[in-house]
Amino acid sequence: MPEQSSVHVYLNWTKERIDEMDAILTSLESMASRVKADSKAKAEQLTADLMKRRDEFQAKVKAQAQSGESALRANQAQLESQWLGFEAQVKTYFDTVGKQVEEQQATFRDVAAAQVRAWREALESLHAEATKVTDKGRADIDAAVKQMKADAEEAEARVQKMKLAGSESWAGLSAALEQSRKAFDRANQQAWDAVRRAVH
Repeated sequence: MPEQSSVHVYLNWTKERIDEMDAILTSLESMASRVKADSKAKAEQLTADLMKRRDEFQAKVKAQAQSGESALRANQAQLESQWLGFEAQVKTYFDTVGKQVEEQQATFRDVAAAQVRAWREALESLHAEATKVTDKGRADIDAAVKQMKADAEEAEARVQKMKLAGSESWAGLSAALEQSRKAFDRANQQAWDAVRRAVH
């Protein structure tokens, strides 16, 4: 079970990133028809590059999903690097093609929705795992679930506030998403650590 909790952390982490990538790509594809003719080729190239990066990320996740705990940690560091490259490419897209605030806001809303789904799915997974633990360890897990819910609500409130602001640049919106992502990663790790402790 201890290794299982590390796998859950890894899977939640990778799924959250893939969901964000998919949300970004869906958002950019929906905007493609509104891109000015002189920017269309550049937009298509940047979107194709983002798709390629997402596909490489997914392939690496699938290839490593059955690895042991130490391999997963090493793989996560490599995936983090790939994720940062994806984010840099999104920034390039908005710097060169998607400069309209409405486009950036639409993408932000889509990514924020993906993050909220990730929090909820992680909580459901954690809750399902918690039902398998004896009463003795259950209190720690219940506390971790409660804390994760509180963290999720706080992150969602921050993101909602950014949605309402409406005039932030992509850099500001991206920073808010990163803050939420870090909170998710921290809460996810703490919750699964509680499961690990409860099993011992």
